Amino acid sequence: MKEIRVAYALIHDEKTQKVLMVHNKKNDSWTLPGGLVEPGESLAEAAIREAKEETGLDIEVTSILAVNEAKLQSVNEHAIFITFKATQISEKLQIQDTEKIAEAAWKSYEDADNVMTYHPGGIKSLLGGGVPYVDEGTVG
Repeated sequence: MKEIRVAYALIHDEKTQKVLMVHNKKNDSWTLPGGLVEPGESLAEAAIREAKEETGLDIEVTSILAVNEAKLQSVNEHAIFITFKATQISEKLQIQDTEKIAEAAWKSYEDADNVMTYHPGGIKSLLGGGVPYVDEGTVG
C-alpha cells in the first residue's frame, strides 16, 4: 500500500465565521484548499503552494489543527491528511488551477461542517486548538 501525504489550509474569517473552501471538479466536492505533498516538499510548503494554486491567495501557516488518516482501498493508498491553520496575506481570490478547481468561496462554519464530517466537533473545535509546527529543514 502506497503512503501519500496531503496538506490542507484552513483559512478563516473570525468576524464573519466563514472558511475559504474550494469546489473540486474531479469528484464534485467542497474541501479546504490543499493537495498532495510533492517529493522534497515540506508539509507547510505544500499547504502554501496548494492554497495559491487553488485560490490565488498567499498564506502563512502556523499550527497544525488536525491529523487524519485513511486507507483508500480503491486505489491501494494509505493517506495522511494534515490540516494547518492559515492566515491570509493577500486579498484577491483568483483560481490558478482551473482544470481542477471550479470555484473558491467563503462558506459558513455550518456549511463547512456539513461537508467535512471527518472533523468531529467541526470547524469551531479545530480553531480552538492546535499544536506547533516546526520545519527543522535538512539536518545531518
